[in-house]
Amino acid sequence: MSKKKNTLKGIKAPSRRNFFKAAAATGAAAAASIAMPNIAFGAPVTLKMQAAWPSGGDIFFEMATDYANMVNSMSGGDLKIEVLPVGAVLKTAEIADGVSKGVVDASHSVTAYWYGKNPAASLFGTGPSYGFSSQELMGWIEYGGGRALYEKTLSTIGLDVVGFFAMPMPAQPFGWFKKNVTKVSDVKGMKYRTVGLATNVLTEMGMVVRQLPGGEIQPAMKTGLIDAAEFNNPTSDKNFGMQDVSKHYHLGSFHQSQEMFEMHFNKKTYNNLSPAHQAIIKNASYAANTDNYFKALVRYSTDLGKLMNENGVNVYQTSDEILNEQLKAWEKVMADFRKDALFDEIVKSQQAYAKKVMKYLFMNQPNYRLAYTNTFGDPAKVKL
Repeated sequence: MSKKKNTLKGIKAPSRRNFFKAAAATGAAAAASIAMPNIAFGAPVTLKMQAAWPSGGDIFFEMATDYANMVNSMSGGDLKIEVLPVGAVLKTAEIADGVSKGVVDASHSVTAYWYGKNPAASLFGTGPSYGFSSQELMGWIEYGGGRALYEKTLSTIGLDVVGFFAMPMPAQPFGWFKKNVTKVSDVKGMKYRTVGLATNVLTEMGMVVRQLPGGEIQPAMKTGLIDAAEFNNPTSDKNFGMQDVSKHYHLGSFHQSQEMFEMHFNKKTYNNLSPAHQAIIKNASYAANTDNYFKALVRYSTDLGKLMNENGVNVYQTSDEILNEQLKAWEKVMADFRKDALFDEIVKSQQAYAKKVMKYLFMNQPNYRLAYTNTFGDPAKVKL
């Protein structure tokens, strides 16, 4: 049999070359339609975030802005956060309720600032450490059952918010005193500023504790309203001008040995966001967690050097006698608060996590201080 051409009369069969050219053109058109879909997007979503920090050089306000910039960048500008300084809409003590009621969409603060609603709030930032730092406290929140207990605490007090955490803060200094304090008797009767459960702990030690916003600390010490104070870190303390009212700075304390930022979002506002925007808000907190911590280590150490070298500040490590008394005070304070079922549930969860995780870390970590001393000498005597 003879072979017949596979064509219809009057119609040419496409050549192999033309076929592939046509296919390529079709593919390119399809790719273009995928890359630039014909979809009309709505206007960018803008959220107002009230910070607990002043603008104008405050590193915490800067970190709040860093978080907002990460959200803006991750969304390609489709989700924007406008950060407002403390007092722009709400005072520090009003922030948690303000977000819950929708006065503002979000906040950048710490749990100690709503401690008055339920003391359990302090366990998520200014509680006892059981040997862990803020790094491990955050690990407990995300992987040790802490998040469920955090949400239970929010529900118990009626805060209608969704919360995220960032920036595991280094242990806070014991603070600024009018002399080098080494004994418990040195601090008894002192009028002292702190916040959260630390107020109960240091009261148990015999100190007279007053809770003041950050911006009021330096003026209060200058006028004698308080004798000593802590805020958080060398950079913030330097910015507040603490070096102008004291030359004795004590680092390392158990009164607030682990804390981190808390970002609240109004629950209704958050639930109305797209899943993509919700994911950005969550994952930006993880990004800020790392970035803020690295920034803090550089800035805090740099400003500690400036306080010593430019302002004549004497820097000490808090004595073991005072640290041991703080731990004893924690035990007494916790025994009373643990009569509350929720508070006790949170403590048991934290202790179970710390017992396991910290055993591994303490057994596994080499003595890093030994390595530092081998290279630079005694940290207490090294000049920055």
